[in-house]
Amino acid sequence: MPEQPVPESRTPGRSTGNGVPGPRAGWDYPAPSHTPLLADLRSSPPGPVRTATLCAVLATGVLSMLLLGDGLALNLLIVAVPAALAAYFAAQAAGRRPRPWSLAWAFGGLALLVVPTLRDAGWPSFLAIVSAVAVGSLALHGCRTWLGVLLGPLGMFDAVSSGVRWGWQGLRRRAGSARGFGPVLRAVAVAAVLLLVFGALFAGADAAFADLLGDLIPDASIEGSPWRFLLLIVGVVGALAAAHTAAAPVLWDRLVVKPGRARGRVEWALPLIVLNVLFAAFNAVQLAVLFGGYDAVLDKTGLSYSAYARQGFWQLLLATLLTLLVIVFALRWAPRDEAGDRTLVRGVLGTLCALTLVVVASAVRRMDMYVEAYGLTRLRISVVAGELWLGVVILLITAAGIWGTRWLPRAVAASAAAGVLAFGLLSPDALIAERNVQRYTETGKFDFDYMRQLSADAVPALDKLPEPQRSCAIEAIMDGLGTEGRPWYATSLGESRARRIVEERPPTASSGLCDGASTDPTYR
Repeated sequence: MPEQPVPESRTPGRSTGNGVPGPRAGWDYPAPSHTPLLADLRSSPPGPVRTATLCAVLATGVLSMLLLGDGLALNLLIVAVPAALAAYFAAQAAGRRPRPWSLAWAFGGLALLVVPTLRDAGWPSFLAIVSAVAVGSLALHGCRTWLGVLLGPLGMFDAVSSGVRWGWQGLRRRAGSARGFGPVLRAVAVAAVLLLVFGALFAGADAAFADLLGDLIPDASIEGSPWRFLLLIVGVVGALAAAHTAAAPVLWDRLVVKPGRARGRVEWALPLIVLNVLFAAFNAVQLAVLFGGYDAVLDKTGLSYSAYARQGFWQLLLATLLTLLVIVFALRWAPRDEAGDRTLVRGVLGTLCALTLVVVASAVRRMDMYVEAYGLTRLRISVVAGELWLGVVILLITAAGIWGTRWLPRAVAASAAAGVLAFGLLSPDALIAERNVQRYTETGKFDFDYMRQLSADAVPALDKLPEPQRSCAIEAIMDGLGTEGRPWYATSLGESRARRIVEERPPTASSGLCDGASTDPTYR
């Protein structure tokens, strides 16, 4: 949604109006501000709600009631579209113009909702939905600072009660107006009657058309009325909160954190230089191992191939996280008054970032070794994805040292959203199944108990196994889906493909053969 302009006196990188200069380029910390920490963060109250906004809110509630009760797939994206339109109409009425970052956040949030449409696995879909909410809050608030990016989602909760009051006032204002909802409601009622009458006649005249209507039209039976009424309320309240936030966002960017007291060069730089030396020594050993071969190291340490990989990965992951924390505190206390100070900051922290990237590469290589020995699991693919994202963050911090930090908070948030989207689109359960099927063909080792815990996304890869292993791996997954399929709008592409595969080649192995299937107990 359109981005709320930050007042001139509070915009980072500009003059504060009292002679205090803004921040310099590179890693320099923003100049101290005298803005109170608990300044008024609220925008001016929004004007009367528009009819277009109320119609979009009503559409969101009705679609939520009809579509969301059967599961989450394409229906979530369908419901999100009118909610986004409600926010757009409200922002337009409030005079907020769409800006490139706000449009990018809006389309990015909708793109993240494609993941539940494609994947049956719940864990990447959950990450995508949570990320879509966070990205959507950035579109509504237009935040650009670290505190704004982190606190943006809280503004949605703040707008729940105020959004409902705002919508109710607009509904009451239009209820008695001849130009309000009266004509719209009459038109909707007439259209509903026409569809009901002629739809029933055509369904009675043709059985194929009746089946088509049964597949397309959601089940609106009275059996689930309380649950569907709750979904209606949730959809309306959520859309009103989004619209109110778009019209009157919380100005989180007005929050200013006072920078830390600058330290002397020796006090600040000496510990980091020592840390750089330690990183350089570790990376030299890693390069020696890489070119000298792992066999010599394993003979010297007495560790097995997999034990060497497992021993180091988690330590290296923690080292990467701690390095980011060190960079944050170093920037807070870094001297920033003279040109020499700024050059020292760039040199020391730039070297630390470069050395940390080598640590990231070493950690990823160690996990790859462990996967070669024991196979791929959800935990292993998740932590590798997290480590790779940390490497991207370090690259962004390095770039910020060259071109300035104004864009860094939004770039880090965008990289996180893009990582979650890529993670879901790559289908981690399918990758796990493919890697372990390949491992089975090479070594004969396969953990059927673990494969049975995967989602329907894994079925196409497991379908390549020979019998009876194929049936043993697929049967438990399909049992979890049930015999009756869900409506089209609540069925993911992964589930649809799995059902089609099983219909063409049903599992044939008996339970006795599956109970005796070989497993690899060291796999996990």
